[in-house]
Amino acid sequence: MQSLSLKVVWLTVFSLGLLAIPPNSLAQDLSTKGSPTKDAVDRLTRKNLQAIRDAIEKYSLHRENLTTRGPFRTVRANLHVHSELSHDSRGKIEDIVAAAKRAGTEVLLFTEHPSKEKDFFEDGHRGLRDGVLLIPGAEMKGMLVYPTMSLRPFENADSQQTTQIVRNRGGHVFLSHLEERMDWQIQGLTGVEIYNTHADFKKQKRMIDSMKNPLWLIKTAELIDRYPQEAFSALQTYPDDYLARWDQLCLIAPHTGVAANDAHQNVGVRILLGEDGKVLVTDALGEELLKLERLLVAPLLKIPDTAKPGDMLLKLQLDPYQYSLRHAGTHLLVSDLTQEAVWNALDEGRTFVAFDWIADSKGFEVAIEHQQNRHEIGSHLDWEFLKNKEDLKLVGQAPLNATWKVYRTSPESPSELVYQGEHQKFTWQIPGPGNYRVELWLELLDQPHCWILTSPFYIAP
Repeated sequence: MQSLSLKVVWLTVFSLGLLAIPPNSLAQDLSTKGSPTKDAVDRLTRKNLQAIRDAIEKYSLHRENLTTRGPFRTVRANLHVHSELSHDSRGKIEDIVAAAKRAGTEVLLFTEHPSKEKDFFEDGHRGLRDGVLLIPGAEMKGMLVYPTMSLRPFENADSQQTTQIVRNRGGHVFLSHLEERMDWQIQGLTGVEIYNTHADFKKQKRMIDSMKNPLWLIKTAELIDRYPQEAFSALQTYPDDYLARWDQLCLIAPHTGVAANDAHQNVGVRILLGEDGKVLVTDALGEELLKLERLLVAPLLKIPDTAKPGDMLLKLQLDPYQYSLRHAGTHLLVSDLTQEAVWNALDEGRTFVAFDWIADSKGFEVAIEHQQNRHEIGSHLDWEFLKNKEDLKLVGQAPLNATWKVYRTSPESPSELVYQGEHQKFTWQIPGPGNYRVELWLELLDQPHCWILTSPFYIAP
């Protein structure tokens, strides 16, 4: 998630004397405006956040520990992760690894912003560290790029050329930020982001407007501190635009689906007591936004009489690594925890995306079974040569009873919902050729919430 420039906004608010507005002016509650559909602002209330926490705890208590039957183990990965090697992050690798372990992540695929000072491949994070596999990469040319060599000699290559260079040498490339490039069609991609946290954030127009109001930020800081995961994940929406484009691309060529955490830990505000009666406002990266008179801040923010210069008066961090990484994960079906195995899973499309903040997806699986043969996510079958087609079935399980949805895409028709039902154990006969992918949904705040998205099975006519 890119850093928000709050300097101009805050300076304008304070200079206009809006600090003189009493707190009850918040009676013009943002949550009463706009669409009746609940968005992040609506969900950021104590009542809703507590209700979400209660639902999460209920799912945790009721989930069943399942053993998967396939030949692979499932590992949780996070793609699109930035560290201090990127200009817009200060994340130390030891802190990111610790956050990953708390989030249940076993693989971190970094995507640093390229710079002249650092070679993201040569200087990037790699290898096993405290049980977490680190893989270097970059966010560049509108893509997530994971090469097998330095790309310094190819800095002038365009997106298509970069893809060919990386893929021809055994690396991986994923189209990133689809909302900005829905018309792109790059040959040879490994896959695409089917969910992006920053894209979700950009949809939250009311929340972005609310963040420009210091009153709202101070009011919300306590809630975020008390309900960090629930508050971060309040921004989640169903990525229908991404999924529609992904379905179209998968008709042209297989595209492995991955989640983009876009983790920077760089969105927030710090208010500190300065020297000579001043109060300093900085962003999450430590850049000074403005310096204010203490008397101007006092009506909004209580400053203890014992406060000394340097003391933190308010800290609002919207995207700590732990909660950003836990929010969504890309689950890979691998033979072991090595880069080679990860590479193979990405190549073969053996992935599913899970919003694990709602409920741990461990134990979920879905596969095609046909005449005692098992075909994992990403498999390719030829309808014409299948015998006993009535035995071709999707078979799966989940640690919780959930709503299973099956979507089919074919050259004759766009993505269509061909099955929906409540299950923990799932079996469904496949009626004909097409690309099939599965979604699982759970209830939150009396509304259906997307939990799991699988990469497709490809059944060619």
